[in-house]
Amino acid sequence: MEATEERQSPFLPMFETFRAELDEHHDRRERTIKASRDITAASKKMIRKLALPLPPHVNKNNAQYYDIIKDRYKNISGDLQGLNAWRYARNITGGNQEYMEAAIFQHYLTTGTLLTYEESVEQLRSLGGDGGPVQLTVEDYLLGVFDMTGELMRFSITTMATDGKLPSVEANDEAPSVDKMDVDSQPGDHRDVLTDLRSLRSELEGLNVGFGSSFARDVDKKMDVMQTSVEKVEKALYGLVIRGRERPKGWMPDLDSGPRRDVEVEG
Repeated sequence: MEATEERQSPFLPMFETFRAELDEHHDRRERTIKASRDITAASKKMIRKLALPLPPHVNKNNAQYYDIIKDRYKNISGDLQGLNAWRYARNITGGNQEYMEAAIFQHYLTTGTLLTYEESVEQLRSLGGDGGPVQLTVEDYLLGVFDMTGELMRFSITTMATDGKLPSVEANDEAPSVDKMDVDSQPGDHRDVLTDLRSLRSELEGLNVGFGSSFARDVDKKMDVMQTSVEKVEKALYGLVIRGRERPKGWMPDLDSGPRRDVEVEG
């Protein structure tokens, strides 16, 4: 018996090493998946806060959710360095995309500009803390941009229903009243959300993402949703221009061929 154990002993350390490496892999994977879910949940809550018409204290209201996101990224940043950044990319991609959607949406509402990929990379790198920078792929950034258009659509339609006008981009530039709106031509240098949505649609439609990859399939699905979102804002504005003066405050323009819908407005 002792001779048998002696013959087997040289292999035991090797399998112990394999087991330890496999356990570490599963632990990192589970930490990354859990962090991604927490980041996704906190980002969704940020978006819901941002979607309120013209929020007066955007940064203050979202501080608690941003702290959660920062903490989760900091906790897993050490697990996402070197080759592990690509090894666990599919496990963190959901959280990255949702966070980018929230960050891009907030940046647009507060500055009137699109958060660039370079700015997004630096922002995510800074969230890694001492564990090292968290990498952001171009794919996750672009998919976040696609998703942001849906939130911008909801924000625009809600604002039109409550304020009776399309939200303007510049803080000191008031949107024209309903009877002065011209959907097809904007006076001077005036910019509004629909103008930017149309420009963004044009840029996204020009993307060449190839065929067959999971990213290409995701873009194909989100492209249809993005185009529908822009069309909904256009249709809502047309309804507001044509029939806005005949409708009570808070009436939501028809977005489909179904029955009319009214929204409750506080105050």
